[in-house]
Amino acid sequence: MSLDFQPLLSTTLLAILLVPLLALTLAGIYFRQRGSLLRLVALAAFAMALLNPIVVNEQRDPLKSVVAVIADRSQSQDLGNRSADTNTALKEVQTELARLPQFEVRTVETGRASENDDATSTRLFGALNGALRDVPPSRVGGAIMITDGQIHDIPANQAGLGFNAPIHGLITGVPNEIDRRIQFVRAPRFGLTGKPQQMTYKVTASGEAPGGSARVHVRVNGNETGSEDAIIGEEMPLEVTLSRAGVNIVEITVDPIPGELTGVNNRAVAMVDGIRENLRVLLISGEPHNGERTWRNLLKSDASVDLVHFTILRPPEKQDSTPLPELALIAFPTRELFVDKIDQFDLIIFDRYQHRDVMSLLYYDYINDYVQKGGALLIAAGPEFAGQMSIANTPLLSVLPATPTGNIEEKAFYPRLSDQGKRHPVTRGLEGSTQEPPAWSRWFRVIDVNPPEGSVIMNAGDRPLLVLNRIGDGRVGMFLSDQGWLWARGFEGGGPHAALYRRIAHWLMKEPDLEEEALTATGNGRNLEIHRQTMQKTAEPANIITPSGKTRSVPLTETEPGVFTASVPTDEIGLYQVANGDLTTLAHVGPVDAPEFTDNVSTQAKLDPLARDTGGGTRRLRAANQSDIEVPNIVASRGTASASGDNWIGLRQTNETVLKSVTRLPLFSGFLGLAAMMLVLGGMWYREGR
Repeated sequence: MSLDFQPLLSTTLLAILLVPLLALTLAGIYFRQRGSLLRLVALAAFAMALLNPIVVNEQRDPLKSVVAVIADRSQSQDLGNRSADTNTALKEVQTELARLPQFEVRTVETGRASENDDATSTRLFGALNGALRDVPPSRVGGAIMITDGQIHDIPANQAGLGFNAPIHGLITGVPNEIDRRIQFVRAPRFGLTGKPQQMTYKVTASGEAPGGSARVHVRVNGNETGSEDAIIGEEMPLEVTLSRAGVNIVEITVDPIPGELTGVNNRAVAMVDGIRENLRVLLISGEPHNGERTWRNLLKSDASVDLVHFTILRPPEKQDSTPLPELALIAFPTRELFVDKIDQFDLIIFDRYQHRDVMSLLYYDYINDYVQKGGALLIAAGPEFAGQMSIANTPLLSVLPATPTGNIEEKAFYPRLSDQGKRHPVTRGLEGSTQEPPAWSRWFRVIDVNPPEGSVIMNAGDRPLLVLNRIGDGRVGMFLSDQGWLWARGFEGGGPHAALYRRIAHWLMKEPDLEEEALTATGNGRNLEIHRQTMQKTAEPANIITPSGKTRSVPLTETEPGVFTASVPTDEIGLYQVANGDLTTLAHVGPVDAPEFTDNVSTQAKLDPLARDTGGGTRRLRAANQSDIEVPNIVASRGTASASGDNWIGLRQTNETVLKSVTRLPLFSGFLGLAAMMLVLGGMWYREGR
């Protein structure tokens, strides 16, 4: 109930009317004139009538305080009994709050990855702000957080909360947990393949004295490269060599200790992009011809290739009067190329080359050894391959995938992909190959060969056109036509010569993306993307081992010839192991330095300072040797006193109310006001008349 005024006149008019009357009345009182007090009462009654006092009676209902209950469902909560303790504590807290009708409870379970969030850190206060976004600060009764204490978005002080109410933490886990973890301190993002890369890492431990040692194992792309003893708590140097171009996974693991909380953070991963130094290619053209410049231009346009090119302008048996010093700008350095420096080349190409005693037979043996030990050789054959001076009649024969029959077919044909070629990464999806006839120009010459070894991926009618084969640790390719230049010149619309030639060269130089049998996996947001490349028509399901050690089998679906894929949603961040047949690979989902795995030991230390500032506090649900958890009682409290005790926690009640109805009673209106006025004026006249 309250008293309100609704004047009948404006403030200015009231002042003009009442101030002079008040002055006259006060003057009469000062000079002790008869009836002055009654005049004052009459003036007061007149003023009250003009001010129009009203008694207002409001009917209000109290509002409920809003309490947020935040359940931490992050990945670290899966350790030990934490998840079960969280479930039990959440039910008991909800039961306790249900007995207190003055509180409105909002429960939020957060921490797991969603479609738009990788959940790389535990952000409970972000979830708290979201739950209370539509609640005025005066109506917030507090918050109860059920967590292991590893929270990564705790405000610096109470002002960062946006409300004045207690925060309580119910901590899962047990005291004095033991956990050893390893992490990279410095790791490059890029590095040259085959060159040492400098890194540093650190092993830390909770519950283990610093200064001791731990055994650390190093793996690059799943292959162990060494192990060493690391001093706990000190930054340790590490030198690794990247084994391939593209993404390399450098993995370090530390041996576990008895009673350790988890082995998830005993492993650290660095993703390093391997960059090849410029590839060195030796191109030897047996004679000038139309296709020579096609190979040269293509290789020179590739910024990753260093090209050494020689063309035999005049064979030794040709006799003319040209002086010997004018035969070439430089002498053909056969010994330097094929003996001293042959191992420095990534690829050797013989382009329409025939044996005419330009180099002795001994050098072909060196080329054989080069291929057997991992080198790459490409034969771009022309009519010379079918003749008496063919390199097939040299010691190079032992590494050639096919031998000539001596016949040359010279008629128009469309190069076509074989059944193997439709699945082979060198020719799969080659532009124009899916049409019939293919959407590229015809060629007019092919060298006939005996049944070849290896994979025939392109045909000229019923004859092999492009053959690829593995010899020892090396690779050999054979192009049985010299008319690829027709595509480069745009004859009949041309063809994809650049893509085809480049793929052939890079397959020979062991580009990982062009392997026939390959398994790769990558993390894409919260999904694990699996890519299986095979020459087979079917692919077995992929077997996955999650960071926590769980296993699952995932079927692969063919998305194009020779390619099988799967996209697997994940709820764990870390390193996944994927296997398919004899192939294995690794993939990291989420950031490699996710805060969620920096420290898994449950703690009160992070949340407790803020909780105490708000009048709340933190307590463990389970003691070290306790079999059951203990959830404190919940009580309603008022004011700013501490809202936490030995076995209870308090939540603030709001003073806010909601208006239900209003009753208004005017005091000086109608007959009541008129009677009061007449009584006072009558008394005044009576007193003055005596």
